[in-house]
Amino acid sequence: MTSATSTTATAVADPAPELPAPEYRFFTTRVARVARLSPAFVRITLTGPDLADFGVAGDDQRIKLVLRRDGEPFEDLLDSPAWYETYLAMPEDRRPHVRTYTVRAARPEVAELDVDLVLHGLDGGHAGPAASWAAVAAPGDPVVVMGADRPGTGRMWGVEWSPPPTATRLLLVGDETAVPAVSSVLESLDPRGRRVVAVLEVPAAADVLDLRLPAGVEVRWLARGGRARGELLAPAVDAALRDLGIGHEQAGEEPEDVDPDLLWEVPEAAGTDECFAWLAGEAGMVKQLRRLLVRDLGVPRTSVAFMGYWRLGGTLG
Repeated sequence: MTSATSTTATAVADPAPELPAPEYRFFTTRVARVARLSPAFVRITLTGPDLADFGVAGDDQRIKLVLRRDGEPFEDLLDSPAWYETYLAMPEDRRPHVRTYTVRAARPEVAELDVDLVLHGLDGGHAGPAASWAAVAAPGDPVVVMGADRPGTGRMWGVEWSPPPTATRLLLVGDETAVPAVSSVLESLDPRGRRVVAVLEVPAAADVLDLRLPAGVEVRWLARGGRARGELLAPAVDAALRDLGIGHEQAGEEPEDVDPDLLWEVPEAAGTDECFAWLAGEAGMVKQLRRLLVRDLGVPRTSVAFMGYWRLGGTLG
């Protein structure tokens, strides 16, 4: 008797095609609405026909605001295919101010974009051009946005929020400059099967914002008051890590190959760790917090993304 062997072919799905990288372009807009959210935060809603083609990426998507300097024209910059070279060739006192911000919300179907700005330094400190502009912005004011020309997600779209799919414990930490990005991430997060804690330091108790949080997401607000920037964050982060069951098992070591001047690092590969920490804000502060997590509390380096948005002593906004 002869036996027959039957072979069943298993269909292998073709990998999903990669999205084409976006081109970055200028969007000509104007201020539609201004909403003062708190003493420190203002929301500027921009509009204009160009925004119907804005490339939405969600999460902590970065864009650039291009602001006119003292009435100086910069239309030649907008028309240049090599805009950055044109920008560098302009006399410094004529260059427009270019500042990076987070998309708080995008509604291309109605050609609108929300950007939340921090009103730094308006009480006698060093207010930057964007904060100074935002403080007096009014409906109808023109502003140019640089952003992606097509929808997508990932670092090519200016998105740094990328926890591995295995991460079931998420920690987000930042000062007020990170509040818009953290707020956007939290409001779009699916927390099912995860524990999520955000620790945010803001100038005053009046700057605690009302967020539309999914069930199970916790935000711990810290009002800085007259304390040094970041003073409240380290103990609050330690407590949050304990509550999440992250780290504390054994101290780690700062890897020798890490540049001590490195101010921005996001793990490239999607790891298999069960935790993920995202730190953003003043550069010195996030470096100290990263050191706390990686060296002192034993959190794997591959589980920590940190971004120095600005430097203490520099111009903000």
